[in-house]
Amino acid sequence: MKSVALRAAAVFTHPAPPHDFISLFNPLSSARQMRGVVSAVRAETTQSTTIAFRPGQGWSPHDAGQWARIGVEIDGVRQWRSYSLSAAAGQDPEITVTACGKVSSHLAHHTRVGDVFFLAPPQGDFVLPSGPRPLLMLTAGSGITPVMSMIRTLIPRRNDADVVLLHSARTRESALFCDELANLSARHPGLHVVHRITSEQGRIDLSSTADLDAICPDWRSRKTYVCGPTDMLDAATQLWHDADLPESLTVERFAVATLPAVPGTGGRITFERSDREVESDGATTLLEVGEEAGILMPSGCRMGICRTCLTPLLSGQVRDLRTGEIHSNEGDLIQTCISAAAGDCHLDR
Repeated sequence: MKSVALRAAAVFTHPAPPHDFISLFNPLSSARQMRGVVSAVRAETTQSTTIAFRPGQGWSPHDAGQWARIGVEIDGVRQWRSYSLSAAAGQDPEITVTACGKVSSHLAHHTRVGDVFFLAPPQGDFVLPSGPRPLLMLTAGSGITPVMSMIRTLIPRRNDADVVLLHSARTRESALFCDELANLSARHPGLHVVHRITSEQGRIDLSSTADLDAICPDWRSRKTYVCGPTDMLDAATQLWHDADLPESLTVERFAVATLPAVPGTGGRITFERSDREVESDGATTLLEVGEEAGILMPSGCRMGICRTCLTPLLSGQVRDLRTGEIHSNEGDLIQTCISAAAGDCHLDR
């Protein structure tokens, strides 16, 4: 019946499809791109903002800890970034954004109720275990956002929950969700929260087990989730490996782990369709070079996961910054978010 009505409506809306007219009255209606409308905006700190949005047709409910690609138009250009969903599973999605970088700063400081986001479905394997198990959460900075979704999902629903959260923040003022965590831990004895203010106490030392032994003596028996800066993740990965417990650790990275730059690499990048040439070193990604040059570059996760940034290599060589692999075959699809010039190269962009 719906398809019959749309075909009938098309007689009056031709040559535009009916959905183009429907979207004038309902911003969530789109046959081509999933959308969401901002329903609430609240400040968490001076630099961090939580944004709730009501998704339209096609959105799949998220699992606690997952992330989604969010698109927003800035100066007439649609920019995509990936953000962890901080709301509990089963609730309308929220993202908590800290102002760092062009897109995150725009979202944190300029988003208003009624604004429209462009969306991609939730994804990610940084999720709660399937059965009851004591948990340890190690987070720092904005790395607490996916873990907050887990805590909001698990703690109110399970009386047998046993969670230790160790969260690091540079200052007390910049620590996210402090009041809410204090209230949750006061009401639920299964949640134990430890804040580490690094400007006063220094960072947690994961080069040995001493800090963990003092804060959470039974950490070896817990399923552990870690999310934060790259050096923290690398140190945790090494520590759990040395303790012969790698299967007990789940890591969520906001940035791709890259190899050291190779001296003497880099070159001239030619963006053929944009008719631009840019000199680049061997450590800056093709995506960053193109964006800095004002070229419209497709992107999503910016970590080599979603493959939204795939761009044909027309000639020359590029280097995968994660593995060091050189790509030089004409027509290769290059992930620009994790590749850099390894000599002169031409891209179909």
